[in-house]
Amino acid sequence: MVNVPRLVIAAPASGSGKTTVATGLMAAFAARGLAVSPHKVGPDYIDPGYHSLATGRPGRNLDAYMCGTDLIAPLFAHGSAGCDLAVVEGVMGLYDGASGQGELASTAQVAKLLRAPVVLVVDASSQSRSVAALVHGFASWDPEVRIGGVILNKVASDRHEALLRDALDESGLPVLGVLRRAPQVATPSRHLGLVPVAERQGDAVDAVRAMGERVLAGCDLDALMALARSAPALADEAWEPAYAVVGRPRPVVAVAGGAAFTFAYAEHAELLTAAGAEVVVFDPLRDEKLPTGTAGLVIGGGFPEMYAPELSANEPLRRAVTELAAGGAPVAAECAGLLYLARELDGKPMCGVLDAEARMSERLTLGYRQAVAVSDSPLAAAGTRMRGHEFHRTVLEPGAGTTPAWGMHQPERRVEGYVQRGVHASYLHTHWAATPSVAHRFVEHCRAR
Repeated sequence: MVNVPRLVIAAPASGSGKTTVATGLMAAFAARGLAVSPHKVGPDYIDPGYHSLATGRPGRNLDAYMCGTDLIAPLFAHGSAGCDLAVVEGVMGLYDGASGQGELASTAQVAKLLRAPVVLVVDASSQSRSVAALVHGFASWDPEVRIGGVILNKVASDRHEALLRDALDESGLPVLGVLRRAPQVATPSRHLGLVPVAERQGDAVDAVRAMGERVLAGCDLDALMALARSAPALADEAWEPAYAVVGRPRPVVAVAGGAAFTFAYAEHAELLTAAGAEVVVFDPLRDEKLPTGTAGLVIGGGFPEMYAPELSANEPLRRAVTELAAGGAPVAAECAGLLYLARELDGKPMCGVLDAEARMSERLTLGYRQAVAVSDSPLAAAGTRMRGHEFHRTVLEPGAGTTPAWGMHQPERRVEGYVQRGVHASYLHTHWAATPSVAHRFVEHCRAR
């Protein structure tokens, strides 16, 4: 049984203040000495970095599209084990999910799967009495979603607050917090969202501290904790990487990290470890060689386009990656990793493992995808079906090699990515908890070298 008190922080729409409130709640409760488990609905890599900074624990994703609905509660139980409270930040608007898939992957669906009460964060900056109609509509849309209260954000004045509270008295939902406009808490953004924690260092610490102080001053933490404790027990066993993947010890798998490669799901390293790998993180911006004994390489997502000159200048590491790939070692590269393996990025030389060139684009490519492995690779056998997510403002030419990595089935049919020797490189972000066999397969190929 899973009996961790929990809250889902949702909003009517993006931009309402979910990240500020969720991260602030995590920081405020952690400052009280509670062990807080942070979670994020959907595929986002960046918000969990701020969550981790607020709580001192890994930020984890709950993605019903990529992992399936059956894994949401087990993954939640795995991440929240031993904690006093779990805070789950939603994605987009409460009822928004995978395009054309109904409620799939929405915050509402995850809240129902976790049987968790929802706190609705409302941007009240341009309304007064209408807030009651808005809240009533969201609370009554799906009777299985339990909205337990409201936090009013971007409130202008005491008079504005009084008008909002009077209106919400008729809704039957308590106001659990009121936050005034506070631009000093804003976190900088760029083309893919917030700037990752790893790039902001001290500024990120200050921002998270300010969020916590703001929430502490404006929210009723005791009432929020009481609401969290009202969540019923879940009859789900915790996900365990050791049960998901069985392997033998112990090849070294190098995993790219640092400021340029910040997009990574915590479960990937856990699955690799459970499969028998020794996972060693390295920083392509700083380290001039791969970890000793590297038998396989995982390069996830991030912002290589922001660090192209520095990545290019690290010639010793680029040569080491090229030599490793040329020797047939298993290499799994997603998005930023794909660009790093290309011949060049925005005119800057990269590793040259792939005969392709990458450049920044004005067009944002964003959305869930259904994919099938086109050919055998150390990551996936031909025919393996996976769900994933694309999220980039770059273009790779050509977009696929003579042996593509994936055949896409949503939203359009196409082939994408590269499989050559031991390399599997693609724009597609995947969550291995949904298909743990890929981690086992990858480690077995590393072990066979």
